[in-house]
Amino acid sequence: MKILKVVAAIIEKKDKILIAQRLKGDLEGRWEFPGGKYEPDESGEQAIKREIQEEFDAQLIVKGYLFTIKHQYPDFYLVMDCFRCALEDENITLHDHKAIRWIDPYEEAEYAPADLKVIEEYRKLL
Repeated sequence: MKILKVVAAIIEKKDKILIAQRLKGDLEGRWEFPGGKYEPDESGEQAIKREIQEEFDAQLIVKGYLFTIKHQYPDFYLVMDCFRCALEDENITLHDHKAIRWIDPYEEAEYAPADLKVIEEYRKLL
């Protein structure tokens, strides 16, 4: 079974968090926390900053590591390192998503399966 190691940003603004709607793939239309795959020899902080730059043309402030989520998908095993973050400014350009939303952490959304685990863990920290 293939193991996929990724990073995800829980981007906070006041009492809201940012979720992004998947543009394509098996989980198209589902909501997720933005991020992506590690590059070789990249730290989590480096990976999440790069991914947010690529996905949103945005600069990220990483506040710290939160937790790691593990989820078994049909074709691979996902290991997702999650980081608490903020944006340096409000300028966002969508490249890999249909839409973004700033939501209350207790608001429900149609999350991708691993991202549902992320929001459940994040709520425990509040």
